[in-house]
Amino acid sequence: MDRKIARAHAMKLIYEWEMGGDGGEDTRMNLLGVEPGERESEFMNRMFEGVVVNEEKLDANISAHLRGWTLERVSKVDLAILRLGAYELMLGEIPAGIVINEAVELAKKFGDDDSPSFINGVLASAL
Repeated sequence: MDRKIARAHAMKLIYEWEMGGDGGEDTRMNLLGVEPGERESEFMNRMFEGVVVNEEKLDANISAHLRGWTLERVSKVDLAILRLGAYELMLGEIPAGIVINEAVELAKKFGDDDSPSFINGVLASAL
């Protein structure tokens, strides 16, 4: 698994968690097909766990940059992507432009037609 796939898997775990799941080993192995110790699985796990632990801080940051929206109105897929992107921006390990681009790519793949520009706008204003 490469970093892009690990990021997409982390987003899926975040989405599952938002929907009431736990993002546990059953999901990781049986749904996503991720084996323990697989390359980049540590990144996937760290991103998921970081979002869960920092949910309130991330949501406050995202909310502060929503224009005419509330978190409750944001689709669960877009919210999962925003939380992941906001967490990566908060860590500061990867350049902001790359984080935003990766989030936009996730939005193109998993969101609706308006998701990429919405995700780009929120994350870019959150810098």
